[in-house]
Amino acid sequence: MPLSEQEQRLLEEMERNLYRNDADFVQAVGGGRGRRPNYRAIVLGVLLAVAGAGALIAGVASQLLVIGVVGFALMFAGVLVAITPSKRGAAAAPPAEPTAEKQRGRSTSGGSFMDRMNDRWDRRQDGQD
Repeated sequence: MPLSEQEQRLLEEMERNLYRNDADFVQAVGGGRGRRPNYRAIVLGVLLAVAGAGALIAGVASQLLVIGVVGFALMFAGVLVAITPSKRGAAAAPPAEPTAEKQRGRSTSGGSFMDRMNDRWDRRQDGQD
C-alpha cells in the first residue's frame, strides 16, 4: 500500500532532520552508501568457498574426516572474506563535519518539534535539567 502525500512529506522531513541532527548516527548506520564493494575480497572469498566445498565433497567421498573438516573451514573462511567489509573503505570515508548547531551551541528557540525534543533530551542527559 503506497504512502499518502502527507505521509511521504512527513517521512522526508524526518529523514532530513535525522541527517541534519544526527550525522554521526547516520554515518555509523547508513555510512555504506558511498562505499564501493571490495571486488577482490569477494572473488577471493568465493574461490575459497568453492575450493572448500570441493574439499568437503572429496573428504566425504573418500571418508577422510580431516579433509572434510579442512574443506568446511575453507568454506567458512571464504564466506567471511567475501562478506567482511574492507577497512580501507571505512578509512577513506571523510569525517562528518560538525553541524552549525553544534558549533554555536544548542539553541532551543525556533526549530521543529523534533529539534526541541532532541535538545531537551540532550540537556537532560547532560544534567542541565
